[in-house]
Amino acid sequence: MEKTTSQKLRLGLFVIIGLLLFILAVYFIGDKQQMFGKTNKLSAVFNNVSGLQLGNNVRYSGINVGTVRGIAMINDTAIRVDMLIDKTIFPHIRKNAIATIGSDGLVGNMIINIIPGKEIAASILPGDEIRTLNRIRSDDMLNTLGKTNKNAALLTADLLKITKEINQGTGTVGLLIKDSMLAKDLKLTMLYLKITGKGSSESMIKLNRLISSLENKDNVIGVLKDTAVANNLKAIVRNLKQTSTEIDKIISRVDTTIVNIKDGKGAINYLSNDPKLVHKIDSTMTNINDASFRLNENLEALKHNFLFRGYFRKQEKAKMKERKKEEQQK
Repeated sequence: MEKTTSQKLRLGLFVIIGLLLFILAVYFIGDKQQMFGKTNKLSAVFNNVSGLQLGNNVRYSGINVGTVRGIAMINDTAIRVDMLIDKTIFPHIRKNAIATIGSDGLVGNMIINIIPGKEIAASILPGDEIRTLNRIRSDDMLNTLGKTNKNAALLTADLLKITKEINQGTGTVGLLIKDSMLAKDLKLTMLYLKITGKGSSESMIKLNRLISSLENKDNVIGVLKDTAVANNLKAIVRNLKQTSTEIDKIISRVDTTIVNIKDGKGAINYLSNDPKLVHKIDSTMTNINDASFRLNENLEALKHNFLFRGYFRKQEKAKMKERKKEEQQK
């Protein structure tokens, strides 16, 4: 059946609209994937790309600046990733920038993040290779989380065991909780410790006051710190030292004299060691005493003699006059 003109127009209009939508879709998708813009190549080598695919975004400081255009295995520990980066971004990327692989959100696609360097460096050139940083993968995190869960389960079991023993009153902690007498003793001990601590604090305060009082010049330590007293003490010590030296000299001389006496030198040793001389001296003293006694007897006899009686009376009168004068003068 032959189509009418209106149908042909509708079909042509539908085809044109569909073609325009297709062109717009290709344009937007290509613009998003940096297919029609001016781009340059940039490379990076990773140990693990963590599920990165062709067409994933490349971000610099959180801004989409390119896409992944190639992933190639270099060896068993190195994977080369080629990126197409907007030319206008190249002057902002420095040679000390670092590329890392992350995810777009918690469950989003994998992306490459280029982190700016902290120090000033030259701009990167097309075709250069930048440094990379391999972050912890989600598999490693899950493995670590699994180990942590196992450890948490073991800790929970031990905690339940300890709690059960405490409730049953076994062990030190259970005994402290269940035994009321022990709790009272513990309270009493803490009270005594508190009292002791208070006494120690007061003792320390008194000790600090005592140490501060030592700086006062009215006490012994303060007097000793006085420079004048210190000089006087130095002079006293110096005089004592000189006196000690003189005493040493005298003692040495006395020692010499004693040695001379022991060796038979001098009159003292002669007197002390010669018995004949001592006997003669005793006899002489006895004779002197006898002569003195006889002389007194002779003087008494002369007093009674008529020839010398007048003389002695004159002497007695003269002595009486002198005594009276002395008594009058007093």
